[in-house]
Amino acid sequence: MKKGARIVTKPSALASWQESAARLVDVAAGRSPADMVIRNGRWANVHSGEIIDGIDVAIAAGRFAFVGPSAAHAIGPQTKVIDADRRYMAPGLCDGHMHVESGMVTATEFARAVIPHGTTTMFVDPHEIANVLGLEGVRLMHDEAAGLPINMFVQMPSCVPSAPGLENAGASLGPDDVREAMAWPNIIGLGEMMNFPGVVAGDSKMLGEIAATQSAGKTVGGHYASPDLGLPFHAYVAGGPADDHEGVRLADCIARVRQGMRAMLRLGSAWYDVASQIKAVTEHGLDPRNFILCTDDSHSGTLVNDGHMNRVVRHAIAQGLKPITAIQMATLNTAQHFGLERELGSITPGRRADLILTSDLVALPIEMVIARGVVLAENGRLTVEIAPYPYPEASRRTVHVGRKLTADDFVINAPARASKVKANVIGVIENQAPTRALIRELACEGGRVLMDREQDVCQIAVVERHRGFGGVSNALISGFGYNIDCAVASTVAHDSHHMIVVGTSHADMALAANRLAEVGGGVVVINDGKELALVELPIAGLMSDERAEIVAAKADKMVEAMRACGCSLNNAYMQHSLMALVVIPELRLSDIGLVDVRKFEKIPLFVDERV
Repeated sequence: MKKGARIVTKPSALASWQESAARLVDVAAGRSPADMVIRNGRWANVHSGEIIDGIDVAIAAGRFAFVGPSAAHAIGPQTKVIDADRRYMAPGLCDGHMHVESGMVTATEFARAVIPHGTTTMFVDPHEIANVLGLEGVRLMHDEAAGLPINMFVQMPSCVPSAPGLENAGASLGPDDVREAMAWPNIIGLGEMMNFPGVVAGDSKMLGEIAATQSAGKTVGGHYASPDLGLPFHAYVAGGPADDHEGVRLADCIARVRQGMRAMLRLGSAWYDVASQIKAVTEHGLDPRNFILCTDDSHSGTLVNDGHMNRVVRHAIAQGLKPITAIQMATLNTAQHFGLERELGSITPGRRADLILTSDLVALPIEMVIARGVVLAENGRLTVEIAPYPYPEASRRTVHVGRKLTADDFVINAPARASKVKANVIGVIENQAPTRALIRELACEGGRVLMDREQDVCQIAVVERHRGFGGVSNALISGFGYNIDCAVASTVAHDSHHMIVVGTSHADMALAANRLAEVGGGVVVINDGKELALVELPIAGLMSDERAEIVAAKADKMVEAMRACGCSLNNAYMQHSLMALVVIPELRLSDIGLVDVRKFEKIPLFVDERV
């Protein structure tokens, strides 16, 4: 924050086009001065795919009024004039699918972190807070988003819980809740329909939510996390989802686009799915208008240190995409998909005046960010302050373990008289959301199954934290590389958000779980009884109320602590937080036990055992 920055306590509501039309026409015709004129820029025109030099832009009432060779006729005594100095003028960047909670900060702090990176529009699915606080949590996020100086549209969560019968969340939502939320002013559609087996099976609840959304004329988000592109995929498409961000292979995005869906290609903190799929455009010649760039999940360290949608656009360009096409995929394509083409996504008359100035379309340094006609950031720094949103006290008391846990709670008992067992083991895949279903032979001693550091097999547990039952579900996992006595615990545990604990020491696992119960949620790393790092997340056990920079620094320390314990995975914490997500294959652990997501059924921990 610069000294003397203007305070934005409650941004004035942007007038609709209908309310602004007369003024926009007068400014364009030269009868009225503009509020702001940007002169001498290179216009990145996402409608025509051109870069047009020598262009002026006039802004009035928070909207573009004129874009052409000279806006001298729109300059009056009070008009703010900005010299673009032949820099590129591109639309403000849009994130087509993301979860604020993954940043471990509130919507306000997320906005503060990403505005300097050129993001002026986000389409957020708050199903994380919904799984903890239900419809009230969605309303809190909706109201916070509506008060921001940029566009943050909210998708009503579709799957709370994400997989009924395979997990128990802190709340449950259904078609009536969806129908109610569709009337809220800032709800843009239905969040990702993760229960794809339910849609394929014609589940009345899932289809009822989709129907309620479509009846409101809004967009249904998709989530088909299966490699099967046969009849189940076709049945899912017939069920109504309009987009999908779960593709990881070239064949995935091609199949979706051919069936009339938008393929959302994501580059988050740990999901690297753009490079494999962008070849559909660069090598196979598919129409790029049906591709959208998004992040899905970005933690605070990525936002503060690496960027947001500017990072995704740069990455897409590095894969061989034309710069103007990459920008289209992060602006106009996104706006069109959500029915907002007349509101945003391009620098053209009538649209919201969201714009970035950059001297290089490939490297994409973000040198100025304007949203709704107001300069919000310059050269990587905010030029305004945004007041925090007052989350109620009830949202801060959500971690209910019910008792003090001990090392014995994390012991896996061996079958009677067994000296060895063959166990089903969750296999982590670096930089991808899916896991592998592994089978490993492990030794037993004293009636207990032993972990095996040479095979990189340690334990994972889900601790029930919504109702205080004190339940602990144990399993085995491989891929984190922990090689000393340690444990990592988190109350961010997509999607039901119990507590995930991964460790090599039962005692450290208990200490980690008890520490998070004590602080009301967060992430902690324990090594041999000592706390190496702690990120407190008091709001729903998911978000901090501290500044993004502070949270990022704590998150960096947490990542370093995980590394000190032997984990060298890129963004290992993001991998950790998804290990309970029972809608992405192959194996996951929920509060009811080990789940095979390929079959959507609970399976035994040991290969020869029955459930």
